[in-house]
Amino acid sequence: MHKILIVDDEQAILDLLEMILIREQFQVATASDGKSAMALFESFNPDLVLLDLMLPDTSGHELCRQMAGRRNVPIIMLTARNDINDKVLGLDLGADDYITKPFDTRELIARIKAALRRVEKYEESDKEVLSHLDLVVDLENRTVTKNGKPVDLTLREYELLEVFIKNPRKVFSREELLTKAWGYDYMGDTRAVDICVTRLRKKIEDDSSNPRHIVTVYGFGYRLGGV
Repeated sequence: MHKILIVDDEQAILDLLEMILIREQFQVATASDGKSAMALFESFNPDLVLLDLMLPDTSGHELCRQMAGRRNVPIIMLTARNDINDKVLGLDLGADDYITKPFDTRELIARIKAALRRVEKYEESDKEVLSHLDLVVDLENRTVTKNGKPVDLTLREYELLEVFIKNPRKVFSREELLTKAWGYDYMGDTRAVDICVTRLRKKIEDDSSNPRHIVTVYGFGYRLGGV
Protein backbone atom coordinates (compact mmCIF):
# COMPACT_ATOMS: atom_id res chain seq x y z
CA MET A 1 0.00 0.00 0.00
CA HIS A 2 1.44 3.35 -1.04
CA LYS A 3 1.93 5.95 1.67
CA ILE A 4 1.01 9.60 1.12
CA LEU A 5 1.86 12.55 3.35
CA ILE A 6 -0.57 15.50 3.12
CA VAL A 7 0.68 18.88 4.36
CA ASP A 8 -1.91 21.67 4.55
CA ASP A 9 -2.85 24.27 7.15
CA GLU A 10 -6.59 23.96 6.40
CA GLN A 11 -8.13 21.19 8.48
CA ALA A 12 -11.07 20.85 6.09
CA ILE A 13 -8.68 20.15 3.21
CA LEU A 14 -6.73 17.64 5.30
CA ASP A 15 -9.90 15.81 6.30
CA LEU A 16 -11.26 15.75 2.74
CA LEU A 17 -8.04 14.52 1.14
CA GLU A 18 -7.46 11.94 3.86
CA MET A 19 -10.95 10.51 3.36
CA ILE A 20 -10.58 10.39 -0.43
CA LEU A 21 -7.10 8.84 -0.38
CA ILE A 22 -8.02 6.19 2.18
CA ARG A 23 -10.97 5.29 -0.03
CA GLU A 24 -8.47 4.88 -2.89
CA GLN A 25 -6.53 2.38 -0.74
CA PHE A 26 -3.66 4.69 0.22
CA GLN A 27 -2.10 4.85 3.66
CA VAL A 28 -2.23 8.49 4.79
CA ALA A 29 -0.50 10.76 7.29
CA THR A 30 -1.35 14.45 7.70
CA ALA A 31 0.45 17.53 8.99
CA SER A 32 -0.69 21.14 9.32
CA ASP A 33 2.72 22.82 9.72
CA GLY A 34 6.28 22.48 8.52
CA LYS A 35 7.81 21.12 11.72
CA SER A 36 5.41 18.18 12.04
CA ALA A 37 5.59 17.62 8.27
CA MET A 38 9.36 17.12 8.35
CA ALA A 39 9.08 14.81 11.35
CA LEU A 40 6.53 12.68 9.49
CA PHE A 41 8.60 12.81 6.31
CA GLU A 42 11.37 11.02 8.21
CA SER A 43 9.26 8.63 10.31
CA PHE A 44 6.37 7.84 7.96
CA ASN A 45 8.65 7.55 4.89
CA PRO A 46 5.98 8.52 2.32
CA ASP A 47 5.94 7.43 -1.31
CA LEU A 48 4.48 10.81 -2.32
CA VAL A 49 3.87 14.19 -0.69
CA LEU A 50 0.96 16.59 -1.25
CA LEU A 51 2.32 19.93 -0.08
CA ASP A 52 0.43 23.18 0.40
CA LEU A 53 2.25 26.38 -0.51
CA MET A 54 1.04 28.38 2.51
CA LEU A 55 1.94 27.07 5.98
CA PRO A 56 1.95 28.80 9.38
CA ASP A 57 5.61 28.29 10.30
CA THR A 58 7.36 28.08 6.93
CA SER A 59 6.65 28.24 3.21
CA GLY A 60 5.78 25.25 1.07
CA HIS A 61 8.70 26.20 -1.15
CA GLU A 62 11.18 25.90 1.73
CA LEU A 63 9.67 22.59 2.81
CA CYS A 64 9.84 21.33 -0.77
CA ARG A 65 13.53 22.25 -0.93
CA GLN A 66 14.25 20.36 2.29
CA MET A 67 12.31 17.26 1.27
CA ALA A 68 13.73 17.12 -2.26
CA GLY A 69 17.22 17.43 -0.83
CA ARG A 70 16.79 14.44 1.49
CA ARG A 71 15.04 11.82 -0.62
CA ASN A 72 13.73 11.28 -4.13
CA VAL A 73 10.00 11.34 -3.42
CA PRO A 74 7.44 12.86 -5.82
CA ILE A 75 6.09 16.16 -4.48
CA ILE A 76 2.83 17.66 -5.75
CA MET A 77 2.35 21.27 -4.67
CA LEU A 78 -1.13 22.51 -3.75
CA THR A 79 -1.85 26.24 -3.95
CA ALA A 80 -4.74 28.67 -4.00
CA ARG A 81 -2.58 31.11 -5.97
CA ASN A 82 -2.35 30.85 -9.73
CA ASP A 83 0.91 32.80 -9.95
CA ILE A 84 3.33 31.43 -12.56
CA ASN A 85 6.28 32.65 -10.45
CA ASP A 86 5.13 30.46 -7.54
CA LYS A 87 4.94 27.46 -9.85
CA VAL A 88 8.32 28.12 -11.46
CA LEU A 89 9.97 28.45 -8.04
CA GLY A 90 8.36 25.23 -6.82
CA LEU A 91 9.52 23.30 -9.88
CA ASP A 92 12.97 24.80 -9.56
CA LEU A 93 13.18 23.60 -5.94
CA GLY A 94 12.27 20.02 -6.86
CA ALA A 95 8.47 19.79 -7.02
CA ASP A 96 7.14 17.32 -9.58
CA ASP A 97 3.75 18.85 -10.23
CA TYR A 98 1.44 21.70 -9.29
CA ILE A 99 -2.31 21.76 -8.85
CA THR A 100 -4.36 24.87 -8.10
CA LYS A 101 -7.17 25.02 -5.54
CA PRO A 102 -10.04 24.49 -5.93
CA PHE A 103 -9.29 21.27 -7.78
CA ASP A 104 -11.23 18.30 -9.05
CA THR A 105 -10.36 15.39 -6.75
CA ARG A 106 -10.50 13.01 -9.72
CA GLU A 107 -7.73 14.97 -11.42
CA LEU A 108 -5.65 14.97 -8.25
CA ILE A 109 -6.03 11.20 -7.84
CA ALA A 110 -5.05 10.71 -11.49
CA ARG A 111 -1.92 12.79 -11.02
CA ILE A 112 -0.99 10.95 -7.83
CA LYS A 113 -1.37 7.54 -9.46
CA ALA A 114 0.57 8.64 -12.54
CA ALA A 115 3.45 9.91 -10.39
CA LEU A 116 3.55 6.65 -8.42
CA ARG A 117 3.45 4.56 -11.61
CA ARG A 118 6.37 6.54 -12.95
CA VAL A 119 8.43 5.80 -9.84
CA GLU A 120 7.58 2.09 -10.03
CA LYS A 121 8.53 2.02 -13.70
CA TYR A 122 11.97 3.41 -12.92
CA GLU A 123 12.43 1.04 -9.99
CA GLU A 124 11.81 -1.86 -12.38
CA SER A 125 14.05 -0.46 -15.13
CA ASP A 126 17.05 -2.21 -16.69
CA LYS A 127 19.79 -3.42 -14.38
CA GLU A 128 22.43 -1.62 -16.38
CA VAL A 129 25.16 0.97 -16.03
CA LEU A 130 25.50 3.62 -18.74
CA SER A 131 28.17 6.29 -19.09
CA HIS A 132 28.59 9.56 -20.94
CA LEU A 133 31.85 11.50 -20.80
CA ASP A 134 32.59 11.89 -17.07
CA LEU A 135 29.14 10.69 -15.92
CA VAL A 136 28.15 7.16 -14.89
CA VAL A 137 24.45 6.34 -14.46
CA ASP A 138 23.55 3.19 -12.53
CA LEU A 139 20.02 2.37 -13.72
CA GLU A 140 19.42 -0.32 -11.10
CA ASN A 141 20.32 1.83 -8.11
CA ARG A 142 19.32 5.09 -9.80
CA THR A 143 22.56 6.81 -8.88
CA VAL A 144 24.81 9.17 -10.81
CA THR A 145 28.51 9.81 -10.36
CA LYS A 146 30.73 12.44 -12.00
CA ASN A 147 34.44 11.65 -12.07
CA GLY A 148 33.71 8.99 -9.46
CA LYS A 149 31.94 11.37 -7.07
CA PRO A 150 28.20 11.06 -6.30
CA VAL A 151 25.86 13.63 -7.85
CA ASP A 152 22.79 14.39 -5.74
CA LEU A 153 19.81 14.61 -8.12
CA THR A 154 16.11 14.97 -7.44
CA LEU A 155 13.77 12.33 -8.82
CA ARG A 156 12.80 14.52 -11.75
CA GLU A 157 16.40 15.47 -12.59
CA TYR A 158 17.42 11.81 -12.56
CA GLU A 159 14.52 10.76 -14.77
CA LEU A 160 15.32 13.50 -17.28
CA LEU A 161 18.99 12.52 -17.41
CA GLU A 162 18.04 8.87 -17.87
CA VAL A 163 15.87 9.76 -20.88
CA PHE A 164 18.84 11.45 -22.56
CA ILE A 165 21.46 8.83 -21.71
CA LYS A 166 19.23 5.98 -22.92
CA ASN A 167 18.63 7.77 -26.23
CA PRO A 168 22.02 9.26 -27.11
CA ARG A 169 21.28 10.17 -30.72
CA LYS A 170 17.74 11.45 -30.37
CA VAL A 171 16.72 15.09 -30.31
CA PHE A 172 13.76 15.59 -27.96
CA SER A 173 11.16 18.31 -28.14
CA ARG A 174 10.03 19.77 -24.83
CA GLU A 175 6.65 18.10 -25.29
CA GLU A 176 8.32 14.69 -25.74
CA LEU A 177 10.38 15.21 -22.60
CA LEU A 178 7.27 16.09 -20.60
CA THR A 179 5.70 12.81 -21.66
CA LYS A 180 8.81 10.68 -21.15
CA ALA A 181 10.33 12.16 -18.00
CA TRP A 182 7.12 13.30 -16.34
CA GLY A 183 5.48 10.04 -17.38
CA TYR A 184 2.06 11.38 -18.36
CA ASP A 185 0.36 14.25 -20.17
CA TYR A 186 1.65 17.03 -17.96
CA MET A 187 -0.94 19.75 -17.57
CA GLY A 188 1.51 22.61 -17.09
CA ASP A 189 3.58 24.35 -19.73
CA THR A 190 6.87 23.26 -21.28
CA ARG A 191 8.79 25.76 -19.17
CA ALA A 192 8.98 22.98 -16.59
CA VAL A 193 11.44 21.19 -18.91
CA ASP A 194 13.67 24.26 -19.26
CA ILE A 195 13.71 24.73 -15.49
CA CYS A 196 14.67 21.11 -14.89
CA VAL A 197 17.38 21.16 -17.59
CA THR A 198 18.87 24.33 -16.08
CA ARG A 199 18.88 22.75 -12.63
CA LEU A 200 20.38 19.51 -13.94
CA ARG A 201 23.13 21.31 -15.86
CA LYS A 202 24.25 23.09 -12.69
CA LYS A 203 24.87 19.68 -11.12
CA ILE A 204 26.46 17.71 -13.96
CA GLU A 205 28.27 20.25 -16.13
CA ASP A 206 31.70 21.74 -15.47
CA ASP A 207 30.35 24.97 -16.97
CA SER A 208 26.55 25.12 -17.13
CA SER A 209 26.72 28.04 -19.59
CA ASN A 210 28.69 25.85 -22.00
CA PRO A 211 27.14 22.39 -21.52
CA ARG A 212 28.63 19.17 -22.85
CA HIS A 213 26.11 16.65 -21.54
CA ILE A 214 22.75 18.19 -22.39
CA VAL A 215 22.84 20.61 -25.29
CA THR A 216 20.14 22.86 -26.69
CA VAL A 217 18.84 22.32 -30.22
CA TYR A 218 17.57 25.81 -30.91
CA GLY A 219 14.00 26.02 -32.09
CA PHE A 220 13.31 22.42 -31.12
CA GLY A 221 14.50 21.09 -27.76
CA TYR A 222 17.47 19.19 -26.30
CA ARG A 223 19.77 16.23 -26.94
CA LEU A 224 22.69 14.44 -25.35
CA GLY A 225 25.93 16.19 -26.28
CA GLY A 226 29.12 14.74 -27.70
CA VAL A 227 27.55 11.94 -29.75
